[in-house]
Amino acid sequence: MHEDLQRREFLATAAAGATLAALSPSALASKSDADVAIPPLQLAFASQHQAKPLPFDPAKLDGISEKLIKSHWENNYGGAVKALNAVKQKLAELLQDTNLPAYFYNDIKREQLVRNGSVVLHDLYFGNLGGRDKPDAYLEKAFNEAFGSAANWEKEFKRIGNGLSGGSGWVVLGLNLHTGLLENYWQWDHQHAPSATLPVLVMDLYEHAYQMDYGAAAQQYIDAFFRNINWEIVSQRLDKARRARAVLLMDNSR
Repeated sequence: MHEDLQRREFLATAAAGATLAALSPSALASKSDADVAIPPLQLAFASQHQAKPLPFDPAKLDGISEKLIKSHWENNYGGAVKALNAVKQKLAELLQDTNLPAYFYNDIKREQLVRNGSVVLHDLYFGNLGGRDKPDAYLEKAFNEAFGSAANWEKEFKRIGNGLSGGSGWVVLGLNLHTGLLENYWQWDHQHAPSATLPVLVMDLYEHAYQMDYGAAAQQYIDAFFRNINWEIVSQRLDKARRARAVLLMDNSR
């Protein structure tokens, strides 16, 4: 039995090593998981969310105006942050009300889901803008493996976006930590997201993201979005997601 245990441990280590070896050179050169400090958990009811500063100069985007970006960041994203803080504060208060019907409390919890989704997706959206480069070799390889080619990936991503035009929603490229699949996802709103999936690239298709510049011509906005993707950030996100997946595989094989 001792030999069987040793054999299982060896196979688990080998499988984890093979998974890690498939990652980018930057991942292999990074610190080991044992060296990463795990931050403490924050209070769930804390209403201290803040809008992150834009990581790029909004005046230098290609085809997306500074006026639009500033309005989007301040009014839509900033409004979601303020609303989330207010919802968190209200939840903390209502939790102490023993006479409050549970379904009333859940109405506020549903609102928390909406506001939290908006804050997170806007964080990621603005975070993957501001670039001029093209997908690096690491991303090209990932697109080839997951979609057959980068052209196939882009074709589907844009098609989902065009399908949302005139309505609302998000297009998300994400890595599913449960299935291991890198896929494009259609998201109609802030509440419904693919389970166990880490977003890699996020595109906002609510009208506030493009109407000021393009009116109802969402396709022109989608083309402009692609001209401004920060592919370095996308590559880093995929790298981190794949490392997280590798850790999960390592734990599940024990």
